[in-house]
Amino acid sequence: MTTAPETARNLGSAAAALLVNPHVAALPPYNAGMSLARARALSGHDDLARLASNENPDGCSPAVLAALAGGGFEPWRYADPACTALREALAKRLGVDAGVIVVGNGSEEMIAAISRGVLVAGTQVVTVVPSFGLHEIEPLAAGATVVKVPMTPAAGFDLVALEAAIAAGPRVVFLSSPWNPVGPALDRAALERLIATVRPGTLFVLDEAYFEFADADAPDGIEVLRDSGIAFVVLRTFSKAYGLAGLRVGYAVCSDPEIARVIASAKTPFNVNGAAQLAALAALEDDAWMKASVARIRSERDRVALALAAMGLNAAPSQTNFLFFDTGRDSSTVAAALLQDGIIVKPWREAGYETWLRATIGKPADNDRLIASLKRQVAG
Repeated sequence: MTTAPETARNLGSAAAALLVNPHVAALPPYNAGMSLARARALSGHDDLARLASNENPDGCSPAVLAALAGGGFEPWRYADPACTALREALAKRLGVDAGVIVVGNGSEEMIAAISRGVLVAGTQVVTVVPSFGLHEIEPLAAGATVVKVPMTPAAGFDLVALEAAIAAGPRVVFLSSPWNPVGPALDRAALERLIATVRPGTLFVLDEAYFEFADADAPDGIEVLRDSGIAFVVLRTFSKAYGLAGLRVGYAVCSDPEIARVIASAKTPFNVNGAAQLAALAALEDDAWMKASVARIRSERDRVALALAAMGLNAAPSQTNFLFFDTGRDSSTVAAALLQDGIIVKPWREAGYETWLRATIGKPADNDRLIASLKRQVAG
């Protein structure tokens, strides 16, 4: 007997009668961007400015490469499924108990695990739009409905609308600050306003993937939330500031060990490989490298923002390693023209924001290429 959550899909003659999860079958695609091979084929350029995925243009700390080249990584052995050494190092750094930390295969896996562990069909999630795609896709996969609060005309958080949506009592709130793909961060007063709106039964998930790029006076979500009395998770990653995007290491800091246990139960056992664990430990220990890289990127970000403004392309205020700006026309057309100049960016495709484009801050020469190419388009 089939059950209500299953549905038949047209999957081809050999599998026409296969029953699949309708929530998964109906998911929108995640916009992961263009592969390097395809970009080279379409553009005819071998030397590409890769400004689409918010990777660190400085690479990673030399300490990471040394750790990976050493004898500590044994590819034939299973890695520690609990990521004990990394969790203990993070606990010491963050001033929390290791029992409230869960490490995942990127913070993306943590989003999936939260959705799998907390949401069921018919529950509701609140997030913002434009959004990090997985804040919507993973809840939809669990059968939840997603309420998306649009950004303001000034490309900021609509606090009044967010307060109303959170006060309605959703099961989970996914909110990124600094905000991917837009760029601004909540100040302490705004974050406290939203926290005060959370009711019992709601899990407040603050995605701080770009935390290290935020202004010096930006609030530390863990510090603000730890005494709030609400159920929360703060997400962070080694992919951005630490330059480990290819190794996939993210983590969740939870309000209590029981939430951490549920999230850990919802992920695969050997989810963070041994090389990634070694690399993350080495990266965490070389804080000086990370801070120097972040300072360079922030300086370049401000320079590029000024150049865009001079062209009439004002970017949203950013506390990240990217800029989000309205091109005034279909951003896919702009991105295609940039690709012909050997520059990969990410045109936004969410409804209502199709003229917006996100460009990662790269090395100065790559940023110069972006500025020059946009100037030619504006002049044309």
